[in-house]
Amino acid sequence: NMDRKWKWVPGIMLLMLLSHMTSALEVPLDRKYFLPQPPTIILQSPKDYIFDPRENIVIYCEAKGKPQPSFSWTRNGTHFDVEEDSKVLMKPGSGTLVIDISGEKAEAYEGTYQCTAHNDHGTAVSNNIVIRQSRSPLWSKERNEAIVVQMGVSLVLQCRPPAGLPPPVIFWMDNNFQKLPLDKRVSQALNGDLYFSNVLPEDSRNDYICYARFPHTQTIQQKQPISVTVLDNRPEGERRPGFMLPFGATSTKMVLKGETLELECIADGLPTPDISWEKDGGELPSGRISFHNFQKKLKISEVNEADAGNYRCTAINSLGDAHHIIKVTVKAAPFWVSAPRNLILAPNETGILTCRVSGEPKPKIAWFVNGVAIENAPEDHTRKVEDDTVILSNVQSGSSAVYQCNASNEFGYLLANAFVSVLAEPPRVLTPPNQVYQVITNSPALLHCASFGSPIPTITWFKDSQTTIKNGDPYVIHENGTLEIHVAQPINSGKYTCIATNHLGIKENHVFLEVKEPTRILKQPEYKVVQRGMSAVFECKVKHDISLSPTMTWLKDNGELPDDERFEVDTDSLTIKDVTDEDEGRYTCIMNTTLDQDSASAMLTVVEATPTPAIVYERPGPPTDLELTDQTERSVRLTWTPGDEHNSPTQKFLIQYEDLLHQPGVWTNLTEVAGSSTTAQLDLSPYVYYSFRVLALNHVGYSEPSQSSKQYRTNPAAPDVNPSDVKGVGLEPGNLVISWTPLTGFQSNGPGLEYKVQWRRKDVEENWSSATVANLSHFVVSGTPVFEPFEITVQALNNYGNGPDPEVKIGYSGEDMPLSAPESVEVNVHNSTLAEVKWERVSLSSVRGKLQGYKVLTCLCLRFQEQVLTFSGNHSEGQLPDLQPYSVYSLFIRVLNNKGEGPPSPTKTFETPEGVPGKPSFLEVTNPSLESLTLEWGPPINKNGHLAGYTLKYQQVNGTNEVGPIKVMTFLPNETTITIGNLNASMLYKFDLSAMTIKGSGPIITKEAFTAMDTSESSVHTHKNTTTKTDGPVITWEYFGHHKTVYVEYVVDNSKEDWKKELVNGSHSHIIKGLKPGLTYRVRVVARDAAEPTVHSTASVATAVANRQVDIATQGWFIGLMCAIALLILVLLIVCFIKRNKGGKYPVKEKEDAHQDPEIQPMKEDDGTFGEYSDTEDHKPLKGSRTPSNGTVRRDESDDSLVDYGEGGDGQFNEDGSFIGQYSGKKEKDTHEGNESSEAPSPVNAMNSFV
Repeated sequence: NMDRKWKWVPGIMLLMLLSHMTSALEVPLDRKYFLPQPPTIILQSPKDYIFDPRENIVIYCEAKGKPQPSFSWTRNGTHFDVEEDSKVLMKPGSGTLVIDISGEKAEAYEGTYQCTAHNDHGTAVSNNIVIRQSRSPLWSKERNEAIVVQMGVSLVLQCRPPAGLPPPVIFWMDNNFQKLPLDKRVSQALNGDLYFSNVLPEDSRNDYICYARFPHTQTIQQKQPISVTVLDNRPEGERRPGFMLPFGATSTKMVLKGETLELECIADGLPTPDISWEKDGGELPSGRISFHNFQKKLKISEVNEADAGNYRCTAINSLGDAHHIIKVTVKAAPFWVSAPRNLILAPNETGILTCRVSGEPKPKIAWFVNGVAIENAPEDHTRKVEDDTVILSNVQSGSSAVYQCNASNEFGYLLANAFVSVLAEPPRVLTPPNQVYQVITNSPALLHCASFGSPIPTITWFKDSQTTIKNGDPYVIHENGTLEIHVAQPINSGKYTCIATNHLGIKENHVFLEVKEPTRILKQPEYKVVQRGMSAVFECKVKHDISLSPTMTWLKDNGELPDDERFEVDTDSLTIKDVTDEDEGRYTCIMNTTLDQDSASAMLTVVEATPTPAIVYERPGPPTDLELTDQTERSVRLTWTPGDEHNSPTQKFLIQYEDLLHQPGVWTNLTEVAGSSTTAQLDLSPYVYYSFRVLALNHVGYSEPSQSSKQYRTNPAAPDVNPSDVKGVGLEPGNLVISWTPLTGFQSNGPGLEYKVQWRRKDVEENWSSATVANLSHFVVSGTPVFEPFEITVQALNNYGNGPDPEVKIGYSGEDMPLSAPESVEVNVHNSTLAEVKWERVSLSSVRGKLQGYKVLTCLCLRFQEQVLTFSGNHSEGQLPDLQPYSVYSLFIRVLNNKGEGPPSPTKTFETPEGVPGKPSFLEVTNPSLESLTLEWGPPINKNGHLAGYTLKYQQVNGTNEVGPIKVMTFLPNETTITIGNLNASMLYKFDLSAMTIKGSGPIITKEAFTAMDTSESSVHTHKNTTTKTDGPVITWEYFGHHKTVYVEYVVDNSKEDWKKELVNGSHSHIIKGLKPGLTYRVRVVARDAAEPTVHSTASVATAVANRQVDIATQGWFIGLMCAIALLILVLLIVCFIKRNKGGKYPVKEKEDAHQDPEIQPMKEDDGTFGEYSDTEDHKPLKGSRTPSNGTVRRDESDDSLVDYGEGGDGQFNEDGSFIGQYSGKKEKDTHEGNESSEAPSPVNAMNSFV
């Protein structure tokens, strides 16, 4: 019996107790309830705790329970007496240990710690916490030998850092603490070594340094620098790739589930190989894969079992490739599938604890009770352990305990505590009573009913103490008792009662729900452009629930308004007085209530003051506050608030609707109303989910659409209209295809739209035939007579009734080929190109369709040319135009309908009389001479009768103007050539040739030709430099020929260059410009026509171009120079004249003797004493001498500049060479004298004053 009972419990009771496991019910620890609860660990340190020896060790252990748990610790499996160690402190009210390791050896506190929390109802334990000290050991002393390698070989620089706790982070740098550059050729492996696939001369350096950074201590250790020298005297040649890491063809890698898999392959080779990855028999996992270190490292995050397998890395260069396979196995430390959860059971209830874990290899599960292995715990007959499940049957008071589940394999363990509390408690509602919940319309509402009891209470909700609330739209009752209303509406407001019930009692609680109207800004602030010094007013009118207290807040640029009395905040507006540039920005009004808020913003732009600001016209603002009233089956009234008109009156409002059932997202125009209206009565259609919006129109344009109105659904009804465009057409003999344009979803008026199709033969007493179809736009009636008229109708119907009576349409069944051929065919020939045909009409019954007309086919017997003419309608005659004269024709006639052609009539043959012939097939002019031309021609292709001969007309012409008399010649039919003499030389003649029959002459063929040129009439007279023009030689000629294109051509004499030509039409002289001086040219005058290759040319004559000699007497610079010299001579003559008038000569020596002024005495060159002015043949001043203030100038052949005789370079020349400076020495001032010595003005001074 016991065995049967245990088999029944897991199957049936497990379902009954799922609520215990899923709800994770907690015992309320509030003092007012005084409910016991076993301990629960709520905080503990991680399993592996590495501490910094410079800081205290803190091992966390916090727990809750009723009564408050006490704490104890074990270290390395034995009791750890906290009170005996003065360095160890346990925080009051918790089990957290604080170990002061200052001045102590930290290693003494390393070990495995476990915390125990105990009270009267059980014992909970923490994880095993392994405490270890972080270590950053020094690098062992070593001496690195210098490395010398040849260019191109591979190289590995080993790092081998000291083992630290945790392991260090490795990186390579140089002496300047700059990271060494890594690339496809040079890379750092996961173990920290530096790999070179091939070395280059630039790799030579003596400061390859490996650094190890230890994270916990934040210390960095440095390896001794490594020196590398790369030689290039015997460089390594190119080679195939090979793997430097890993070694061999295959390797293995184990990774734990959930961790990150890192695989690396580093290859050598020259050129540097490229690395690629693939997985044998599978794809690399997208989304979790990444490549690093220039494709040398593959990382897969969040590894799972599917990532196991063989990973192939391939190294390839231009010489070949290499492969390495890494066999990856995925193991897993234990992980939770379903952890055990706390159980609260009533006496005599049954509960189940499950500890479901997974891992690779499969974890072993061990159960503990109050920290003791379950097999060593006191025997309990109500408890049964089945691997990962503990079943507790018929529990009794006082059997509360804490169970531990430990799942472990070689890669780790999991430990979970779950208490079983046996209580017998009536229901308690933990939610405060009479709580008021306030929400905004259309937002979710949550009404709580937190409860406790053992057994777990059942929660029932009532509204207004009467209506029982069941799960379903719009209510959801959650497992914890909370009632949720997804979209709260005002109708949901009211009193709600939750009742918690178990077999020990019942408890109820009342809460209240108030659904409030949302806060909305009806009139938003608008963009303002305000002149400096004016006022700006932003309006912000708000609508809110009257029971809520709103608060209006204004912000500027998302910050508070400036503390300035110019800013005035009113109930629904903000006024800014005396606006300044600093006031520009974005202003936001925010209306807050305790439940919601709404906000709107607008920009303020400050501009310069203008006398008359222009009125800005803009599109109107969108209407707001759309409301639906007066709702009926087929109409509704829509009301709205107009937006801002923006200085342009609203002309009208456009109302649009969206059919959310049939055409969601498509807005259709419904109606328009005057701009003065703010409401409209809208006619509606059945079975439509309407949503409305309004647009305003002024003279600028339409506004943006308003926000959509609330959805309004109309009820289904029978269709109002029937399908349109109903037709009946037969596509094949014996059928009738009835087609129509289906109704739209909007027109259907309801579900189940179908079409009732009816038909019957016209003018025949028979009943209507009918068929009902759906989702079609045509119906085929079979077995009808050929081309019979039918009455047809198509009526719409749906689940709610039929549409209106349909309109009767006339259609015809399918046609067949005509049966009869026209008879009594006659042909009357009117002339050589026109005939008339007549026939007898066929009977309409034999047409077997709609008569389209008659088709006449004529055939030119000898040439097998056909001509088809179609005469539409019921005709009996027609004309045959464009016939070929002098030909034999045959014809027959068929009758036509829409299906095709009937049989042909008997063939009728007729002949056309002769006509005028076609034009001759060709006309050529040959053998032109001075006085004759030869003509040749061919007979017409279309003779159109017996050829009687040819007529030739010709005359002399000039261009298009006829200038000579017309001469006529006739020829026999067999004549096709003639030579015409007595013509003028070098003249153009026009020839018109036509053929003749007895009916007259046919069209002409025209040809123009020139007689040969008489060169005696063309002469060229050249004149070499016979004119004063210097641009080039002038060429003259006389020419009286007919050619309109005349060129002057020239080329350097005795050269092989091509002739250069210049167009000279209509002229008899020409200047050739741009010729090179000193060369002789050949010149000729040429006349030609583009249509004829013949060239009429004069004989070439020679002309020479003289060198251009520059005559210096005509040069401007020379004339200017001569004028300057003449002016200077004139000035000197004037000076001499003035001197004579002053009283004689003024030799320099006499002047010096008269004044005896040492300052103006010349100084001797050798001894520096003052001496007389030496008037030598040199006529040059002595070195260091000064020109006397009255110094005269002697004019002779010397080229010395006059400026040399003045002091300080004051003498100047005008642009014309005249001397304008003062030609005198200025007396120097002594810095100690206050005045200058007076002396008589020099002649030059006088002259200067004169000029």
